[in-house]
Amino acid sequence: MQSITKYFNLSERQKEQFETLGTLYPEWNEKINVISRKDIDNLYVNHILHSLSIAKFINPVDGTRILDMGTGGGFPGIPLAVMFPKCHFHLIDRIGKKLRVASEVAKEIGLKNVTFQHGDVGECREKFNYVVSRAVMPLNNLIRLVAKNISPRDAGNTYANGAVVLKGGDLTEESKGICFPVIEYNINELFAEPQFETKKVVYVPIK
Repeated sequence: MQSITKYFNLSERQKEQFETLGTLYPEWNEKINVISRKDIDNLYVNHILHSLSIAKFINPVDGTRILDMGTGGGFPGIPLAVMFPKCHFHLIDRIGKKLRVASEVAKEIGLKNVTFQHGDVGECREKFNYVVSRAVMPLNNLIRLVAKNISPRDAGNTYANGAVVLKGGDLTEESKGICFPVIEYNINELFAEPQFETKKVVYVPIK
C-alpha cells in the first residue's frame, strides 16, 4: 500500500479501496488464477502501481469514458476506476472466469463507475475517449482492433482520444504499420521501483 501512497494523494475512501484490494485478490487468486501464484505477493507494485502509471500520464476529466481491453482480473481498469471515480470504465475480456473475479472485486470495494462485458473487443460497438490495455497483444494488432471504438468527440482532456497501453521492451516491430504517432514514456521516470526499468506507457492518438 505504501508503494501507492508515496506517489498519489488519495482520499480516505480510495485508501480503503486500495487496501481492500490487497486482501481480495489473494483470496480470489486461490480460487481462480488471475495473477501468477509466485507474483501475488508483489500485487501492489507489479500490478496495482503498474496499472496506475497510466494515471500519472493522463488525468482524465469527469465523464471521460475508458475501455479496458483484455482486462483479465481487472488490470489496469479497476485501479484506474478507483483513482478516477467520476470517469466511466468498461472492462472486457474473453475469459469469463477472470472477468468474474474483476466483477466481484469491483462489487466488494463498492465501485459504481465500472461495467463489464464477456467477449471479444470486436463485439464491443461503444465509443470511448481512451482504450487502455496491459500487454494483451502486439501494439499494431491492438490499434487495428480498437480504432473503431475511439470516439471522435473531444471530452476536454489534455491528450487527444486514443490508446494508452502498458508495454515493455523494444516496440520497433510492434509499431510497424501503425498510421498514427506512437509516443513512448518510460515508467522508471515516474516510479523508482526497479521492476519498471524496461516498462513503458505507450500513447497512440487515434484521430
